[in-house]
Amino acid sequence: MRKLQIEDPEVMQVAIQQEISRSEESRYDHRLHGLLLVTTGQSCREIARLFGEDASTVQRWVRRFEDRGLEGLREGERPGRPRQLDGGQWRQVAADLRRTPRAFGLAANRWDGPLLAEHLRRRFGIELGVRQCQRLFRQLGFRLRKPRPPVAQSDPVKVAALKNCGAWQDARTLSYGA
Repeated sequence: MRKLQIEDPEVMQVAIQQEISRSEESRYDHRLHGLLLVTTGQSCREIARLFGEDASTVQRWVRRFEDRGLEGLREGERPGRPRQLDGGQWRQVAADLRRTPRAFGLAANRWDGPLLAEHLRRRFGIELGVRQCQRLFRQLGFRLRKPRPPVAQSDPVKVAALKNCGAWQDARTLSYGA
């Protein structure tokens, strides 16, 4: 029998690994297949190389299986880092974002990541990075909005003519709004 080959094996390997990581069931099946290979005598290092995992990950699967059986291979709680804002503070931030930053002594008309980070530091004594503050906007139901450039509020015929001549450029400032 001739050896079968897949075109672009590196690309396909990444795609398959992404597909495995999409659901709890596929990750569980992935661990089962790894353990099945352990039962055939393959080492954790060999399985890790074959599966694109770290050897310590495969060893952890084996220990969890030995401690708790098949249930040990299922997804457990992934609590992550606890929130720095409690429920009351969370609601207060949502209310604050419905007001302008100027209402809190900040020199801007629209919220963005750096402004929210500064606001949280001043109001609650909490230090969050700009990227985390940008995630907070999304979690609180706010979306990225760009201010409309003055030309966009003008005569539609003149705007279309301007766009067609290649002189049109997007606004460079980003801000958040409700």
